[in-house]
Amino acid sequence: MNYPQNLKEHWNKAYDKADNQLGWFEENPTPTMQLIDTCKLEKDARILNVGVGTTTLIDVLLDAGFTNLIANDLSNLALEKLKERILKSHNYNLNSIVDDLTKPIVLQNLESIDLWIDRAVLHFFLKDEEQTAYFNLIKKIVTKDGYVLIAVFSLDGAEKCCGLDLKRYNVEMLQNKLGNSFKLINSFNHTFINPFGSERPYVYTLFKRC
Repeated sequence: MNYPQNLKEHWNKAYDKADNQLGWFEENPTPTMQLIDTCKLEKDARILNVGVGTTTLIDVLLDAGFTNLIANDLSNLALEKLKERILKSHNYNLNSIVDDLTKPIVLQNLESIDLWIDRAVLHFFLKDEEQTAYFNLIKKIVTKDGYVLIAVFSLDGAEKCCGLDLKRYNVEMLQNKLGNSFKLINSFNHTFINPFGSERPYVYTLFKRC
């Protein structure tokens, strides 16, 4: 099992390169936006994108008129690059939080959020206690009638990413982790073609808190 001692250093090193050199870089986050559109959220809804990296999803959400965005990552370098780009392109001061989803400090004290977005983060958490902390955080901060969007490597997806081992999922596994207070709204399989031309099978899911 490949698990570095210092994950913050690992991810800062990973993000010290151009976005299109990152294996998970997605120029157009169309599958994510398809699910977000079905939520019919108000434009001032509180949206938290965890493990945000330098995603273009923030740009697309701003272009769609959303005004209350929160970005989280373990990598302070990724967040600095993202904030700088967004300020320059959209004149928007992005609320960013450097925090560990498996040992949250700032995040667990957030006001309730309306939408949790995770594209390609959960599958890095291999230990039971890390997964438990992740899902406990969701259950703590997602409001009633709020949404949880998780896109993660499917069971036939990649076994490694960025040099790290992965835990892969299907819809039933995610439902079991979230519990009965979250209802599956939509799910689909999607094969992401990464910047190097490789296929990366994902499962996209959208849940609503009952």
